[in-house]
Amino acid sequence: YWKSPKMTAVHDAVKEYYGKVLKTSDDLQTNACCTSEAPPKVIRDAIANCHPQVVEKYYGCGLVIPDEIRDLKVIDLGSGSGRDCYVLSQLVGANGFVVGVDMTEEQITVANRHRTYHSEKFGFGNVEFRFGYIEDLKSVGIENDTFDLIVSNCVVNLSPNKRAVLEEAFRVLKPGGEMYFSDVYASRRVPSDLVNDTMLFGECLSGALYWNDFINLAKSVGFKDPRLVKDSRIEIRNAEVQKRLENIEFYSATFRLFKLDDLEPDCEDYGQAVVYKGTIENCPEFFDFDAHHRMQTGKVFPVCGNTFSMLRKTRFQRHFDFIGDRSKHFGIFEGCGKGLPFQSGGFTNAQKGSCCS
Repeated sequence: YWKSPKMTAVHDAVKEYYGKVLKTSDDLQTNACCTSEAPPKVIRDAIANCHPQVVEKYYGCGLVIPDEIRDLKVIDLGSGSGRDCYVLSQLVGANGFVVGVDMTEEQITVANRHRTYHSEKFGFGNVEFRFGYIEDLKSVGIENDTFDLIVSNCVVNLSPNKRAVLEEAFRVLKPGGEMYFSDVYASRRVPSDLVNDTMLFGECLSGALYWNDFINLAKSVGFKDPRLVKDSRIEIRNAEVQKRLENIEFYSATFRLFKLDDLEPDCEDYGQAVVYKGTIENCPEFFDFDAHHRMQTGKVFPVCGNTFSMLRKTRFQRHFDFIGDRSKHFGIFEGCGKGLPFQSGGFTNAQKGSCCS
């Protein structure tokens, strides 16, 4: 239902680029598919346990390991050589389960080749790799509402049908489940002649969504309140490529998307708050939920209704105390980017210096 001759051509080009053109990460022509952020020690230690061939064939633009994942069932979309899967394997533990899905036979072969190596090193085997398309997870045996977490590292931009990817992610997540992924985004819509350039597409640049198109797409498939976790501007250190990109800016960004049925289009204020207990592993002093929410241990932290639900109806619930409900509404949550639109109101956007006043 999602595939067409044009999509097949894109898939074939990506398979060729990642299966035959690129032998290791040293063959990349730009730094778009390179993770610049230094991982925390727990991730560095997990990567050190991975087979060298798995590590050298890694391509990614961010860290896709969220907090609190012990015992979870996880899917890695576009798992490649399996590095992130083998890192996740260690962190979810023996009672967790990780499935990697990839359409490139060469990459799947590398990932599968080292399954025994990793299971012996970890003391358990909880990883599977399935050959298939991230736009059609049903074809690789993944049913509705069956996984706790979906991750992806610089892969969605390579899909010719990004709507299908997000729809499938929403379908297979359990209620309260999360898609936590890093990808490349553009400052504006990329012209079609650049999208059709095989090298620029394979380097995770010209397939990048315009950031606002992504936000609207995510909302339309059911992820009603996408949350930015972190981002960085991609510096294209290839002068020829930079010239061809016509001054479009590209960003590596990590988003978290929750499958929750009570999320609202905007951040609404119900007078609610949470208190972080300091009990998430490796986060004793504070917990960074997203780019705008750093919650200090023991401190009452006012939140909008959506953030309240994201913490109360997910795996994070046991780490918080919750104050309030939705019985009384106080309007838009202050600081969320919106305000009363009426010129005659007491607290208008005009008084706050909005550019749209």
